[in-house]
Amino acid sequence: MEITSSYPKPPLLHKNSTSRNSKKWIPITTHSISNTPLQFQFPLNRPHHKIHQPIKPEIKKPTNPSCTISDVLRLMDSLGLNIPVDIYVSLIKECTESREPAKAVELCNHVCKSNVIPSLPLLNRLLLMLVSCGCFEHARQLFDKMRVRNSKSWATIIAGCVENGEYEEALSFFMVMQSEIGNLCKCGDIIDDGILVCVLKACVETMNLELGKQIHGWLLKLGSCESFALSSFLIKFYGEFGYQESADNVFDHVPRCNTVVWTARIGNLCKEEQFEEAIRIFTEMVREGVKKNSFTFSSVLKACGKLSDAGWCGQQVHATSVKVGLDMDGYVQCSLIDMYGKYGLLRDALRVFNAREDKSNIACWNAMLMGCIQHGFGVEAMKVLYEMKEAGLQPHESLIKEVLLVCGSSNIEKMNARL
Repeated sequence: MEITSSYPKPPLLHKNSTSRNSKKWIPITTHSISNTPLQFQFPLNRPHHKIHQPIKPEIKKPTNPSCTISDVLRLMDSLGLNIPVDIYVSLIKECTESREPAKAVELCNHVCKSNVIPSLPLLNRLLLMLVSCGCFEHARQLFDKMRVRNSKSWATIIAGCVENGEYEEALSFFMVMQSEIGNLCKCGDIIDDGILVCVLKACVETMNLELGKQIHGWLLKLGSCESFALSSFLIKFYGEFGYQESADNVFDHVPRCNTVVWTARIGNLCKEEQFEEAIRIFTEMVREGVKKNSFTFSSVLKACGKLSDAGWCGQQVHATSVKVGLDMDGYVQCSLIDMYGKYGLLRDALRVFNAREDKSNIACWNAMLMGCIQHGFGVEAMKVLYEMKEAGLQPHESLIKEVLLVCGSSNIEKMNARL
């Protein structure tokens, strides 16, 4: 019996002649049980093998550490080369920005020992570098050696005194400046706003009212009271001494478009506990379209928290802060929480508190706690304390004691165990 397959048999015939485009075939013979050769035909096409290139290891370029100021100075010294002034200027600028005291002293000593004859601009740069890096004693020594000084020299050394809390010495330098140049009226070409702002601050710290008045009178004589920086600080100056009429007089003689001046006046009125007047000035500020900043809102919200209107005025100020896009500012949020807390508007305070972006602002936490404590919200105060602990912040012990008193003695042991 013959078994046949339904699959077609492969062709067994091979042509001797092939065309150029025809494929070549090769017979492969195998032996079956019947010893009949079976022939399979495969095309002789060139196989497409992908040749793998050897992987070359990536060679990392060595990174050289940045060259420091000390390295530059040592290299130039070892080569016996004189450092040009422009190189010194570049190094001084770099050191001023980095604020490294040791490098500042090293660079200053190198300039002083070099063959370079330092000009006044170069000495001023060195002076500013030393003050910026906290090397005030070295700055004072350099200043004493300077034969020629200009407004930048005096401004830098006086600012250094104020920054380091040397207020009496700042005033002493100011007096020496006057004696070298003459009276105040002859100093118009050398005294700038920066010097006078520092001097006025020193006058406040030393309670030197007479010198502050003298500076104000000199500015009026020169017609320089329209400077925004000086006007705002004069307002603060008179506010510190309780001379509100003098502060108002300064305010009335400056352009009405400056934010700092308006804010300074509102702050002074709050300090004098003239809260309704502070709110009136803020209302006038809004009416005239003067730009407001976060300190403006912080000051006026403090005044709103002192009124007896159940928080209505504060809500209006809050709405204004939303319109100008300052309601998410950290200072404004803290002031809003404090204001709402004083009126017992816990929902409003919590709404602002939960919307804040900076969860680490301890002032907001304290303001929220105080609002709960003042109105007997013991449970809410406990929740704030626990959330504060989870945020990794440590509440002040006095606030914890206040919360314990509000919650009652039954919860004291429980809270002490968890806090």
